Amino acid sequence: MIRVGILGTIGSGKSFVAKLFKSPLFDADKEVKSIYKNDLKCFKKLKKILPKYITTFPIAKSEIIEAIKVNKNNLHKISSIVHPIVRKNLKSFLNKNKKKKLIVLDVPLLIENKLNRKNDVLIFVSTKSNKILKRLKKRENFDKRILDQLKQNQVELSKKIKLSNYIVDNNFSPNIMKKKIKKLKNLILNERSSS
Repeated sequence: MIRVGILGTIGSGKSFVAKLFKSPLFDADKEVKSIYKNDLKCFKKLKKILPKYITTFPIAKSEIIEAIKVNKNNLHKISSIVHPIVRKNLKSFLNKNKKKKLIVLDVPLLIENKLNRKNDVLIFVSTKSNKILKRLKKRENFDKRILDQLKQNQVELSKKIKLSNYIVDNNFSPNIMKKKIKKLKNLILNERSSS
């Protein structure tokens, strides 16, 4: 099984690129949303450590954002409960898809949380900063302070670029991007099957 990890900054279009591979995809952000929505045990743990902020189940994203805004240490508290669940879900995703030729990991902190392996194919998604800002402003709950705090948890982009096997320029139309990723996927499959 070839593991493809998608890297890039917040708002660079990692999820868009990940989906274009049309392969089994582990989307960590989607997993977190699902945990907030369905995991009562997680809610109880978060409510216990942040009773002032986490009050409703399913957990509202606005409550999480409020908690982080008030005190950036709350981000670490939340992560310490949510990340192990995401890890467990990732493990079962990998087990379920172990016979597949290629799988895609869209995990924002793939490198930071040491979830990558030595022989993973890492792809860095590069996007112009004005495009990124435009995209982020469209998101609900856009808050620059929260964004800066999340970025502080990320490894420097220059390091991620260095670690990457490929860099994908995501400044083209969706149609062109589709073709580019299809080509790249074939290239990875060919390279790995011949090595």
